[in-house]
Amino acid sequence: MDTPSLVVLDRDHPGFRDPVYRTRRDAIARAALAHRDGDPPPRIGYTEEEHGVWSVVWQNLAPVHDRYACAAWFDGDRRLRLSRERVPQFTEVNAELLPMTGFCLMPVAGLVTPGAFLRELGRGVFLSTQYMRHASMPLYTPEPDVVHELIGHAISLANPDFALLNRRFGEVAGTLSDDELQPLIRAYWYSMEFGVVRDGGALKVFGAGLLSSFGECGRFETAAELVPFDLDVMADTPFDPTDYQHTLFVAPSFEVVKREILDWLARRAR
Repeated sequence: MDTPSLVVLDRDHPGFRDPVYRTRRDAIARAALAHRDGDPPPRIGYTEEEHGVWSVVWQNLAPVHDRYACAAWFDGDRRLRLSRERVPQFTEVNAELLPMTGFCLMPVAGLVTPGAFLRELGRGVFLSTQYMRHASMPLYTPEPDVVHELIGHAISLANPDFALLNRRFGEVAGTLSDDELQPLIRAYWYSMEFGVVRDGGALKVFGAGLLSSFGECGRFETAAELVPFDLDVMADTPFDPTDYQHTLFVAPSFEVVKREILDWLARRAR
């Protein structure tokens, strides 16, 4: 009897008709499910094809980062020094990240609920997938993968300001019921995932979803409606995680982002 698949892919997923990829996703998901809190993350033996995808992503993202990534992300990039050629292991990333900002990556098999994700941030744990996107589309993924987790989030979490904001989101989420979390989830989405700032008059991005997406980071300036950074509006604005964002919120500076998020969260905490 065939073993049931752990990972269910949509029919339009690049790997839907690839049995080798589906088997690979299941194996990585099983490793995450077998992991126990407090143990080192499982070591994934990435294939040469997967390392190749990682390298291609970096080759394409680097010039986009040069144009659009904010200074705080570059600070994290200098601190963490991720390889551009080989997919880093979470154990190695955590060994660098934990002493810097108190954060570590903990593997999950796939998407988790936004509430579970946010609450773990409060104790310095970032829930992360370890699988690689399908090699046929190295610059696209329909869901968070190891590229998004490491390039978007882990690098950011090496910066103390990013780490502080993530932890504070998690601490406040821990004081709220599931029914009260929606405004927090939306505020996190439009800031830490898809936030934009102005720096010296130029548009820069600080959201992990933009920083890890070649397609979206390269086109947001003309393709999205850019509106003023307002956390109350953000908290009331639904989002679609399956598509490019149609509205992005732009702050005057990263310092304004930090101050306004901390003030807004302080008012939300129970």
